[in-house]
Amino acid sequence: MLKRERHQYIMDKFQETEKINTIDLAIELHISEDTIRRDFNELHNKGLINKVYGGAFLVKCNSKNVFDIAIINEEKKIVVGQKALAFLKEGQVIIMSGGTTNLSFCKLIPIDFSATIYTYSLPIAMQLSQHPNIELIFIGGKLQKNAMVTIGIDVVHVLSKIKADICFLGVSSIDENQGLTEMGYEVSVVKKEMIRVSEKVIAMATSDKINGKMMHKVCGLEQLHAVITDLNPKSPKVKNFVEAGVTVL
Repeated sequence: MLKRERHQYIMDKFQETEKINTIDLAIELHISEDTIRRDFNELHNKGLINKVYGGAFLVKCNSKNVFDIAIINEEKKIVVGQKALAFLKEGQVIIMSGGTTNLSFCKLIPIDFSATIYTYSLPIAMQLSQHPNIELIFIGGKLQKNAMVTIGIDVVHVLSKIKADICFLGVSSIDENQGLTEMGYEVSVVKKEMIRVSEKVIAMATSDKINGKMMHKVCGLEQLHAVITDLNPKSPKVKNFVEAGVTVL
């Protein structure tokens, strides 16, 4: 993984967790702790993170509008979102996970689209609230402040009562052997329930999330209806997924 890709990976990871541990990240990326420390130093010098003993925190700006979210690699996420539009049908019951890829997708949904959409992401709920024909149901629970999503048993309980036509699942990491994995246990539990109650599961994965592994497994590739990426399906990076029988778009 190139330095630029690592920096992006680190910033994306802060969508899921408030602190990144140096040792854990080094193990996850199969690189030295010194390399991670140098990455942290560079991001710290750019004012993006705060270094602490053993890891780093994301810099928070109190004057910032909480829904003014910077989307890293937005061009790639728009490509994913454009492909995902083909799965939308009028009248569907949809579940949306959090994440900036899904947020980019929501910005592309036609203003007159009609559906019932459940989400536990505050930014996505705010974006979808602009659509007059979408019945929007926000799932409350314990707020994970850095990612602006709700987690916990309350979210899982609401999800358990839903029968969804489709869910759009933001991806932190996806690997041919491990499937979808997450850094946070509570987020992984919520996503497992999303998958269980949905007829179709669409994984929304930008290329930097492919062939990565995290601590908590969400599902195997066999549980996915399709994986949507910003890559050409013939790209060598997704060759193993295609050979394993996964639909890659």
